[in-house]
Amino acid sequence: MYFLIFGAILIAIASVVVSNTLIKKLAEDEREKIEIWAEAGRVMVNEDASLNMSLILRIIEGNSSIPVLLCDENDKILQYRNINLPEKDIEGFLSKKIKDFKSKNIPITIDMGDGTYQYLYYDDSVILKRLLMYPYAQLSIVFVFILIAFLALASTKKAEQNKVWVGLSKETAHQLGTPISSLIAWMEYLRTKKINPSFLNEMDKDVKRLETIAERFSKIGSHPDPAPVDISQSIHSALEYMNTRISSKVKICTRLSEEPALALMSDSLFAWVIENLVKNAVDAMEGQGTITVSMEILKRNILIDVADTGKGIPKSKFAAIFTPGYTTKARGWGLGLSLVKRIIESYHGGKIFVKSSEIGKGTTFRIELRKYKG
Repeated sequence: MYFLIFGAILIAIASVVVSNTLIKKLAEDEREKIEIWAEAGRVMVNEDASLNMSLILRIIEGNSSIPVLLCDENDKILQYRNINLPEKDIEGFLSKKIKDFKSKNIPITIDMGDGTYQYLYYDDSVILKRLLMYPYAQLSIVFVFILIAFLALASTKKAEQNKVWVGLSKETAHQLGTPISSLIAWMEYLRTKKINPSFLNEMDKDVKRLETIAERFSKIGSHPDPAPVDISQSIHSALEYMNTRISSKVKICTRLSEEPALALMSDSLFAWVIENLVKNAVDAMEGQGTITVSMEILKRNILIDVADTGKGIPKSKFAAIFTPGYTTKARGWGLGLSLVKRIIESYHGGKIFVKSSEIGKGTTFRIELRKYKG
C-alpha cells in the first residue's frame, strides 16, 4: 500500500513537470502567432502591393481563439478580437480588459513606420487556460487517491488489530474456563472436609472473581444486550471490590447521586472500566493519595468523573494514553486505558477523555453516557 502511495506521488510530480513544460511551449507558440498576427495587421494597414494581401487576410482571420486588443499610444482601442462583450458599458469593460491583459502578458509593440506605434495586448487562449488548470485538477485527483489509499490502509490495520484483540480476549476467556472449573470442584471437595469455613469463603470470592473476569473477556468482540443499570450502584460495587485490594494509604471518596441514574449498558463491563481507572489512579499516585469519583446527571447525559492526586499527564499525551501499548510503567502491556476507551465508546456509545490534568497535582478522567429514559 505504501508503494502505491509513493508511486502516486511520483506520478503526480512527473505529470506536473510534463504539464508545465507543455504549457510553457504552448504559451511561446501563442506569442509567436500573435506577433505574426500583429505584423500582418501592420502590413494590411500599409497596403504594400508587392505582398499577397489574400494571405495576409487569411492570417488575420485565422486567429479565432486568442483574445486580442489593438491600441494606440494612448491606449485607445483601435481593434479587438475574440472578446465577448457585455450589453452595457462596453468601454468600461474593454478598459478593464486592457489592464487585465497587461498583467498577464508582455504587450507587443508595432512600429507603424511613420513615427507612431501601436500596442497589441492579448490573453491566453481557452485551451491554454484549461491546460493551466490541468495540473491542479490532476493533483487534486492524486490527493484524493492517496487519501483513499491511506484510509483503506488504516481501516485494514484497525480491522487486523480488532481481530487480534478479539481473538486474544476469547482465547483468554476459554483458557480461564478449565482452571476455574477445576477450582470449583476442589472447593466442593474441601467443603466435605473439616476446613475452616472462612478460608473457603475467601476462596469462593476469588473464584467468583475469576468467573467475572472470564465473562468480561468473553464479551469483548460480541455485542451483549445492554440493560438499564443504576450507575451509582454499579460504581459502588466496583469501588467496594477495589477498596480491599489497594493500599490503605489510598482514600476513595464518592459524590454520587442518591436517586437512580439509569443507563443502557453492561454492568460487568462498566465495572471493569471503573476498576481500570482506579488502578490507573493508584499507580499514578504511587500508592498514596485520594481518588474522588463524582457524578452529575444532566437532561440527556450522565457524567462520571474519576479524579486522582497523582503525578499528572502532559497535555500532549492526552490522546496517546488511550493508544494500545502506551504505558509509562516498567511492567505492563499498556492496554488498560485502551480497553476502557473501547468499552465506553464501542459497547456503550459514550465518550471518555482526560477532562483536566496538572503535573504534580493530579488527573481527572470524564465518562459521558446517555441517560436511559425508559
